[in-house]
Amino acid sequence: MFSVFSQAARRGRGTARLAVASLVSGLVMAGAISGAAPASADEGVQGQGGATATIGGLQTYGAAEIHEGGRTERVSAGLFQMTVDGGGMLQTYCVDLHNPTQTDAKYQETSWSGTSLSGNSDAGKIRWILQNSYPQVNDLAALARKAGAGGLTEQDAAAGTQVAIWRYSDKADVEAVSGAAEKLADYLEKNARDLGEPRASLSLSPQAVSGHPGERVGPVTVRTDAESVTVTPPAEAAAGGVKVVDKKGKPVTSAVDGSQIFFAVPKDAAAGSAALTVQASTTVPVGRAFTSDTRSQTQILAGSSESTVSATATATWAGEGALPALSARKNCAAGGVDITAVNKGDEPFTFKLMGTRYTIEAGASRTVTIPLQEDQAYDFTIKGPHGFEQRVRGILDCRTVAAATGSADDGLHTQTTTRPSPASVGGTGTPASDLAETGSSNATPVIAGIAILLVLVGGASLVLVRRKKSPQGGE
Repeated sequence: MFSVFSQAARRGRGTARLAVASLVSGLVMAGAISGAAPASADEGVQGQGGATATIGGLQTYGAAEIHEGGRTERVSAGLFQMTVDGGGMLQTYCVDLHNPTQTDAKYQETSWSGTSLSGNSDAGKIRWILQNSYPQVNDLAALARKAGAGGLTEQDAAAGTQVAIWRYSDKADVEAVSGAAEKLADYLEKNARDLGEPRASLSLSPQAVSGHPGERVGPVTVRTDAESVTVTPPAEAAAGGVKVVDKKGKPVTSAVDGSQIFFAVPKDAAAGSAALTVQASTTVPVGRAFTSDTRSQTQILAGSSESTVSATATATWAGEGALPALSARKNCAAGGVDITAVNKGDEPFTFKLMGTRYTIEAGASRTVTIPLQEDQAYDFTIKGPHGFEQRVRGILDCRTVAAATGSADDGLHTQTTTRPSPASVGGTGTPASDLAETGSSNATPVIAGIAILLVLVGGASLVLVRRKKSPQGGE
């Protein structure tokens, strides 16, 4: 379990992963700055920084019963396991009971605003449950005494914790089959109190900046809970004349939370772009949400080993004309995807979006929300000059069934099972046999062909991070 990983083992694995990450970062920059033809980027709007992982299956679990519309359905309840890109493992619980889990779905760490937790007044209580139950609390005897449960197995602890979370995340009428697990669920539900949202394990803000040759383009601010970071600008960036510097123009060799990083662009540089990717080996804060760009259950973090995390920011520059910097993110409160454009050029920037024409005056900024239906897939191709383009795709999964319909009874189609196999979780576009799902969302039309300026080319700067201690339970 993650809670018993030794500090020495974590440091050893982290060092090895970061050595590999250094090599990969150098190769990426070599292909980007050396004059290679621009390549299109393909990523979802969730890419705001943090961990990217692939879901495996249920790791530790028991059974629960959901009561809806006069029916009772038995489902599995417990911890999922995810494998982090670049190294590391995560344990998560589900906060999206009525959606299926897809086999090998890719997940990205994201803020609560991009999930159903954005409108959930009890989201903070879910974080309290995570910090005060299994696996963060691995003394099961002590946990059982607090809950009056007599004794708890790992399966009981996982099932009871998941049931308590579902009562707050999905407003579900659900109870654990095991008496001990049910005692734990009742204890956690009763004692939960509101805690704030944890911030990203690593992020850069803003995600895109623009400016003119001869300027320091930025700033891009580092956000992390690490004590310090080490920045190693790749040699290829210096060879092309573009440097990564601090606000005084000095090359960046180290930074901390809140440090500002700039792209120093030579005065004689032609119009172009670069991307700064920062990477770290750290633990992801408990309570961070994870969403997929497919219709797969939203997850919330319960435990993390030392894991690779990353974030990317882009810079564009030109001598004259419109000079926008654009970024995208899901906005569940507004029911869509926000496209933010900042124009630092000397001419207006005009683009067409969803049949509407928008103009951002020189020196101005604007955020445009693309309205979407719940469970609607989207696929935007964002284009710019010189043949650059970026693809933004995903699915809007912002509401639970209860929130969407005012009732949890939207046709629960779950096969009853008393001993599901973790390997049965998911499928190729089909609901998992042991997870509840509505069955009400079929394939939706893909929205495509939205053209707005965004230049994103490869480039990387490796950032090594020393981890702070994780916050203790009951904070």
